[in-house]
Amino acid sequence: MGTNVMVRRLDLGYFIRPASETGGPHPRVEPALAYLVRHEKGLILFDTGIGKADPGTEAHYRPRRRALQDVLSSSGVSLEDISLVVNCHLHFDHCGGNPLLGGKPVLVQDVELATARRGNYTVDELIDFPGATYEELAGEAQVWPGVWIVPTPGHTQGHQSLVLRQGDGTVVLAGQAHDSASRFASDQLARQAALHDVEQPLPPYRHWLDRLADFDPRRVLFAHDCSVWEPPQTTCRLY
Repeated sequence: MGTNVMVRRLDLGYFIRPASETGGPHPRVEPALAYLVRHEKGLILFDTGIGKADPGTEAHYRPRRRALQDVLSSSGVSLEDISLVVNCHLHFDHCGGNPLLGGKPVLVQDVELATARRGNYTVDELIDFPGATYEELAGEAQVWPGVWIVPTPGHTQGHQSLVLRQGDGTVVLAGQAHDSASRFASDQLARQAALHDVEQPLPPYRHWLDRLADFDPRRVLFAHDCSVWEPPQTTCRLY
């Protein structure tokens, strides 16, 4: 049975990924998206926006930020209303608003937090700030009824996604498990081809896609892409 869970996408600004990181001749403007999850047990904030970095990083990515307080307010929510914070990972463009939420539990994979605390990984002030309250996970966990955290390593070793059971199916908040919906779709097709025993060579795919498939997701949303992945329809009319 589906759980009454609502998801609202939050636009927290954008940054410019330089051409040296896009694999092409041009830079790419990417959104910084977070998600507000309304559950009967409270509000979950998945990612918190772009933090202030050192001058070199600021010049490299040229971020434009929207204040987390203002964006939440436009949804009728205050910082005090948040029950849980979940970061897909702890790079500065995903945990920038965490210091505004001191005292709120932040759910993170233990390997991700350990990596961040070793330094040269993110902005240190965004990790151990006044009131920082971490709940470290060592793998998959069911947080609330119909809400799971699933490890999705790749972009970082401790990357995680949030799986939400809704009345009309499951939604996955995938963070930066993939940079875009199209890349997620490509990996999904690679997995399908492998399951169909298509002759090699085939492209590899992330092993955790098998676990996400167990939830039969109807929508997958991302941190740096406004597009939404949905499974192909088994029957459709072609125009």
